[in-house]
Amino acid sequence: MSPRPLGLELDLRRIWLTDASTVGELYVNGEFESYVLEDRYRPPPEAKVYGATCIPTGRYEIVITESPRFKRPLPLLLNVPGFSGVRIHPGNTAADTEGCLLPGRVRHGESVLESRKAFDALFEKLRASRGSNFITITVEPAP
Repeated sequence: MSPRPLGLELDLRRIWLTDASTVGELYVNGEFESYVLEDRYRPPPEAKVYGATCIPTGRYEIVITESPRFKRPLPLLLNVPGFSGVRIHPGNTAADTEGCLLPGRVRHGESVLESRKAFDALFEKLRASRGSNFITITVEPAP
């Protein structure tokens, strides 16, 4: 058995697709962490709609930087094709996302609840890991 890589590996498994949003389950190093709300999934060849389309599947590095919009340090996904400024931050509905990932403790239809609590718990893990370790997220295809 090979050793586990250093750092945090996040895995976002998109589960529920609606007309307004995409809700998935987020795992940190294989353990369920929270639900995640994103904008609507638009399968190819459907065109991306600014502020209303979830990010492409893939694996992305995450860094924590100062968010100009929120005026505080937040996780930032790097090199997301066709997107810029994709962050992980609190929020409850698709209107709060603009392409970002919104963690929540409770899935409620097309939204997530208790987002601030879920974000705070995740952010502590991310912050504790940065510096000496890398952080990645794998965004899996929608069902």
